[in-house]
Amino acid sequence: MTIEVNNESGFEVDEAEFAAIGRFVLDAMHLHPQTELSILMVDTDVMTDLHVQWMDEPGPTDVLSFPMDELRPGSEDEPTPAGLLGDVVLCPEVAAAQAVRAGHSTEEEMLLLTTHGILHLLGYDHAEPEEEKEMFALQRHLLLTFLASR
Repeated sequence: MTIEVNNESGFEVDEAEFAAIGRFVLDAMHLHPQTELSILMVDTDVMTDLHVQWMDEPGPTDVLSFPMDELRPGSEDEPTPAGLLGDVVLCPEVAAAQAVRAGHSTEEEMLLLTTHGILHLLGYDHAEPEEEKEMFALQRHLLLTFLASR
């Protein structure tokens, strides 16, 4: 798997940790070993521009996902075909504020948001209560399993 992590935010992050969570989630969701994923950290100005441009919403947000090949989760017997999953864009400044409110570290919040963004790339959504329940349970399971393996 190719997990490209670029930090353009000016916020100090452990890029290897974000590549590791990306790899972990893609493996857990049975994506082809040649799947590509990009994780980008940006500042609030860039995130605000992206949020307005793509979601028509004001201000910065925590995470945006931009799918490419519309890959879906595979199974152990049948992984997804190789492809370009897409881009997860994170805003560490927004994540830091959310982490304070949630009572955990900024890194944990950003790992949660990375997992959340990857699940969006794989077609998960949380617009409806049942979708939210499924997505958030999976997101929690993946993150806790990843953190326990560290």
